Parts: sequence; C-alpha cells; structure tokens
Amino acid sequence: MFMQSKTTFIAAAIVIASALSTASAQDKVWKHGILEAKSDAGFIAMVDKGGFGAKRGLKVEILQVKAGATLMKALIAGEIDSVDMGAAESIVAGARGTGVKIVGCTWPGVPQVVLAKAEIKTLADLKGKNVAISSPGSLPDLLFRGMLDAANVPFSDVKLATQGADLDRYKSLVAGITDAAIVSNEFVGVMPPNIKVLAKGSTAVPKFIRLCVATNSKVLAERRDDLVRFVAAEMDAYAYAVTHRDATIKLAHEMTRAKPDDTRAAFITDQALRDKQIDPTLAIPADRIEWMQQLFVKAGVLPKAVPTTSLIDISVRDDAAKLAGK
Repeated sequence: MFMQSKTTFIAAAIVIASALSTASAQDKVWKHGILEAKSDAGFIAMVDKGGFGAKRGLKVEILQVKAGATLMKALIAGEIDSVDMGAAESIVAGARGTGVKIVGCTWPGVPQVVLAKAEIKTLADLKGKNVAISSPGSLPDLLFRGMLDAANVPFSDVKLATQGADLDRYKSLVAGITDAAIVSNEFVGVMPPNIKVLAKGSTAVPKFIRLCVATNSKVLAERRDDLVRFVAAEMDAYAYAVTHRDATIKLAHEMTRAKPDDTRAAFITDQALRDKQIDPTLAIPADRIEWMQQLFVKAGVLPKAVPTTSLIDISVRDDAAKLAGK
C-alpha cells in the first residue's frame, strides 16, 4: 500500500514538474522592437498577434518606436532582445562594433518610394529642395543616399527635413512643407494628383535590403536558444501572412486603427506578394549586405568596411529553419 502511494506521489510530482516547466517556458518574455505600426504591420506584428511566438514558448512583447535610430539604441543598450527593422541600420551599427548582428531577413524587397511635387521631374531636380526623411542614419535616410548615389546626384545638393514616421513625412509633402519625401509605397494609392512617384527604391537600388531581424551580443551569448525559437516563430508568422492575405490586412487595420475603407494595407500587401518582396525563410543575402556596406563607405556613413561575417549570424537562422521545418 505504501509503495503504491509512493509510486503515485512520484508520478504526480513528475506531472506537476513537467507542467511547471512548460508554463515557465511559455512565460519567457521576449522584447521585440518594431517601427511605429503602419499599413505593413500585418506582416511585421504577426509573430505576436498571430500567436506564433506563444507557440514557440515565448511571450512576445512588442515595442513600437517612431525613429529607427531610437530603436537601434534600445537594442544596443539591451532594453529589447531583437528588432525587425531596416537592414541598413543594423549593418551600420554592427560595423561600428556595437555587437549588433543580423540573424534573418524578413523583407528583402524595398517598397519605399520617393514622392515629390508633380513639377519635379528627376532626382537631380531635388537640388536645393527640402526632402523629408526620418532621423539621420535611419532606413529612409540611408536608402535615399543610395538612390542619389545611383543617380549620380551629390547628397549635399539636397536639404533634409527630419519628419519622423512615414505618415508625418507624407503629410509634410502634401501640405507643401517639403518638396519630396521618402515613404512607404502605401501612400501611392491615396496621394493627390499634384504628387507623383519620383523614384522607386526597388528599381533605383535593387540590391538594397529593407527589413532584417537583428539582435545584440548579450542575447547571442545568454539567450541563444530563445533567439532560435523566436526566429523560428518569425518564419512561421511570415509564412502564414503571405498565404493569408485577408488576415494580414485585418491585423494591419487593427494595429493602425485604420477605417474599414482604408486601402493602404491592401495596396502594400498585394504589391509585396506580387513582387515577392518577403522571404518567410528569413535567408540572409550576404552579398547584398556586403554591397550595402560598400555603399555606406562610399557615402561617408562608415569609415571603412568590416568582414560581412562579423555582421551576421547564419547559424541562428539555420537552427531556426530546422526547428520550423523550413
């Protein structure tokens, strides 16, 4: 009788310990930074809102910030565990020896465009004009530098106006405060007739990468297993988003509090899917990262290039792919 009770107690203890272990894993908080939600948020926030982080045992907490530079500072300081933001900012930060590394690229295609007043015909016509970017060193700033370089237009020819998020930059252009703005293409479908698409990032600088997941050296050293699970969750989330258009658009509307008749989320979603701008496998295109680094050296953003291998960690992405069955 005693042995039977003892056996029952041990079995119960094992069940309880297993349950507590599972609960502990599910309670692991993962702080993830993104730029302020806009019409592409259905893709970017799916890892949390779609429950994919939870399925991998992580409680994802999303931090939204307007400026990429501020988000990068939070990552470097260890205030967050990862970001899904401009590859450009992660490359620059990593090359400066901060310990930031790219562990997967979610949105290698570039949806950003330069919108301008209708009378402006070419990028060269921006000489002496005011162009709205985000903060210096942000994706819009670095992408715009690349576009000007490709068009052989000196960066010093234009005047930059810091205008925060995409919507702020778009509004400044429409109001006539600035002459041009680099923004997400979601505004193309709603822009007034006196505004035109002056240049597309995807054609002006096709090797430029938009978004990658990056982390810091502390996370790589202390929470690598959790990082692998998070990257696997991102793979699951993006794979779901590209095959569930309506759910992706619905989430974007919820994140931005857009009205039901707002067409911007549908516009950017359809173009991203049509042009295959998104990669659910989170492959890291090292050749394009090297190209971007050389561009930033030429533009004076970086003093010199560093080995591309020091900017990325392919092993995390590969382990995540095995976990996700990719």
